[in-house]
Amino acid sequence: MIELTEDHKQAFNRDGFAIVAGVLDAETIEAARAKFPLLFQGKFETGVQPDEWNWREGRDSDQLTRQICNGWKADRTVAAIVLREDIGRACASLRGWPGARINQDNVIWKPPGSKPLGFHQDDSYQDWISPTEMMTCWITLDDTTASGGTIEYVRGSHTWPKAPPIAQFHAPDDPLQDLKSAAKSAGVAPDIIPIEIPAGSAVFHHGRTWHGSRDNRGEAPRRSLIAHCMSSEAEHHPTNVHTVYSRYKRQGSLELDESFFPILWREDGYRSAWLP
Repeated sequence: MIELTEDHKQAFNRDGFAIVAGVLDAETIEAARAKFPLLFQGKFETGVQPDEWNWREGRDSDQLTRQICNGWKADRTVAAIVLREDIGRACASLRGWPGARINQDNVIWKPPGSKPLGFHQDDSYQDWISPTEMMTCWITLDDTTASGGTIEYVRGSHTWPKAPPIAQFHAPDDPLQDLKSAAKSAGVAPDIIPIEIPAGSAVFHHGRTWHGSRDNRGEAPRRSLIAHCMSSEAEHHPTNVHTVYSRYKRQGSLELDESFFPILWREDGYRSAWLP
């Protein structure tokens, strides 16, 4: 169980991110790792394809970072991790929300030699919901190193204005390009922190915290599961749409359907009934 301390909360409020150790045990880590090759081969346990499938074996370059969005719909091992109640509770607590529901997950695989993901703010991509804000739990399945393409955060950047989506997310020539412009506008020099932590650890980050990852120059893969959460009170935006996730909007309603955006935890004890 994730138990946030005052040190976690202070780090989050000060830096825009907080590291929590021991979120996954060794057995769960191994079970999750075993699903990565199957998922990217299109072997989906539930028979349901993820909402976004950005790298496919036999189609895409091995130099690209591999990403799936909403792997929880395709695989129960992924679902059992990213839909955890304690993840929802921690996200809600750090953001001051009455509860948290899943927005989407990410299954990320950076093999040795794989290229960067551009530095960005998650909130830049959330105009399809109201309020347009996100909170993230990033969980590593491998020990991470600065040379191995680990996630990197810009300390304190959660206080900067929200920027538009970046020019190139996958394999940019300069992963810091948009960050540099945002830092200049904010009048600060970016303080970039590479996260070096053991497998099974997590980092919670604010939706406006700038982050990304550079080339994996190491000899080991860097795999992670990511739970992006939003407030339990979030709704579809009345006019803005997302090319993928607005397909789940009901006609005549702004309510987010719990079949697709389940509530992980709410302060009154509620949790979407089907999750167990």
